[in-house]
Amino acid sequence: MKDEKLFSEFPPVSTEEWESVIQRDLKGADYERKLVWKTDEGFRVAPYYRAENLKDIDYLESLPGEFPYTRGGQVNANNWDIVQEISEEELTKANRIAVESVAKGATSVTLSVKKVNTLADMETLLHGLDLNKVGVQFHHAIAYIPVVKLFKEYVEKNNFDKNKIHGCIHFDAVVYFLKKTKFYRSQEEDMGEVLELLKLTADMPGLAVVNVNALALHNAGATLVQEMGYGLAIANEYLAFATDHGYTVDDVAGKIWLTLSVGGYYFMEIAKLRAIRLLWSTMVEQYKPKSQKACLLHVNTVASTWNKTIYDPYVNMLRSTTEGMSAAIGGADSIALKPFDVAYKESDDFSRRISRNVQVLLKEESYFNKVVDPAAGSYYVENLTNSLAEHAWTLFQDVEKAGGVIAQIADGTVKAEIEKSCQKRDMDIATRRFVLLGTNQYPNTQEKMADKVERRCDCDAPGLKSYRGAAAFEEIRLATEHFAEKSGHRPRVYLLKMGNLAMLQARAGFATNFFGCAGYEIVDAPIAATVESGVKAALEAHPDIIVVCSSDEEYATLGVEAAKLAKAQNPHCYFIVAGNPTESIEALQQSGTDDFIHVKTNLLECLKKYNQLMNVEG
Repeated sequence: MKDEKLFSEFPPVSTEEWESVIQRDLKGADYERKLVWKTDEGFRVAPYYRAENLKDIDYLESLPGEFPYTRGGQVNANNWDIVQEISEEELTKANRIAVESVAKGATSVTLSVKKVNTLADMETLLHGLDLNKVGVQFHHAIAYIPVVKLFKEYVEKNNFDKNKIHGCIHFDAVVYFLKKTKFYRSQEEDMGEVLELLKLTADMPGLAVVNVNALALHNAGATLVQEMGYGLAIANEYLAFATDHGYTVDDVAGKIWLTLSVGGYYFMEIAKLRAIRLLWSTMVEQYKPKSQKACLLHVNTVASTWNKTIYDPYVNMLRSTTEGMSAAIGGADSIALKPFDVAYKESDDFSRRISRNVQVLLKEESYFNKVVDPAAGSYYVENLTNSLAEHAWTLFQDVEKAGGVIAQIADGTVKAEIEKSCQKRDMDIATRRFVLLGTNQYPNTQEKMADKVERRCDCDAPGLKSYRGAAAFEEIRLATEHFAEKSGHRPRVYLLKMGNLAMLQARAGFATNFFGCAGYEIVDAPIAATVESGVKAALEAHPDIIVVCSSDEEYATLGVEAAKLAKAQNPHCYFIVAGNPTESIEALQQSGTDDFIHVKTNLLECLKKYNQLMNVEG
């Protein structure tokens, strides 16, 4: 039959039946610990979801282009702006990069206007760009009002249609206050600049004058909920201020962009973009707009720098690709992906091309622009969307009850809460609960990056600081490189493999990854036939560290004997056991074992300790 449902011949399976099978397969293991993900955002994610989990979500009947805009504002396609970020401050060079980027696929450019002081400067920067087709974003201005005046003069002089101008001024006095612990001039004067910018751009409806920089929260270690909740609270400060000074919400809402990060949590990032549109519409609705268009948020996304790494930098290409996919599927209006070398140098033509081409491929070859909100109806994504929205809305309400986000920035609450989240994320990286491929897991021990690093993380801000999760590991690895340049060698780790084949190979791999994260030389020797021959071969290699790799059961005999022999012949060599053989730890220590490394070891602290023991200094 035409209307017959697929698989209707199969009987339905209840949740209770699924759960019964799962419990049987777990064989007594704890369900919550094994299968439930406890997120940094404070909620649990179940191993699976069913239709019944959607029954209390009230926005599911809305279509794309309909309030509350969870599914976005587009109806017929999923088009977004491919944004090329350009940090070059020299105007002629910046213009060349912008024109070339547009010719090769970018539909919008972000430009530094730090050195734009005259109309001639603006003409140099924008020469050759059709502003009725190409979006523009301006950042790094010393003062935005003079820049906007020059831009408006340039638009009028060149007869561009003001109704077709689209883009954003990266003005955000509140995040500036969060990062600098003070306003640029004063709160009254800085917030008052919003009113002047609204007035100046009233005849350019597509040019936003406030860019709420929630990306800065993410890059300081904020959770997704904090990024959304605080970002929404910051946007509300501008809405409230402007409406208190004579503007309607319809005048203001469309002039505010919200810039969010897109990080490595693939499905969570998709859900975040859907959830933030729901929250924005809920918030703006309280201002009673005349048009529902005010409830539609422009979501500008920029790929995370927090998860980008110096070592194994080409992995950053993979990270950016999944981030671009999340942003596109989540319905971002504009997407900027970071060049793969962003962590250690200024981008060049090649790295910019790669970052841009990821999006071109998503559009032209993968057709991500053809389907609006493809995640809609997914039991998993819809539940993530709802959970993120609920928790972020709770945070937003708490901030408003406490007097607003400016008050909470002033008393240090926002900074303290984000730093608390940051510390947890740092601990997850240090203990490898969160993996940064090539940095805290599976390093390329032969890779050298010290001579390629042109810049490091700028952490001079007195307030909320941006950083990267890999930075602490990279400091250790770079210190090892500098040590090797001065001394002619890297600290050497000898893997003494004995006994059970499966266990020794597993633990040798673990130790290789462990000390490889510090850039140490790893000597992966053949399996020792006897303890005596193994220790003899190890000491002949003149290692700084011997790591014995075997099974827990054999450590009580082979490990103890190896430790005694090694320490008797070279008491200055560090003898380490790969594993946590609880029943024989005391005997191993008494035999001369210096340390134990295993999955519960804080990798970062351990590597710092050994760099100090080896006199490795940055």
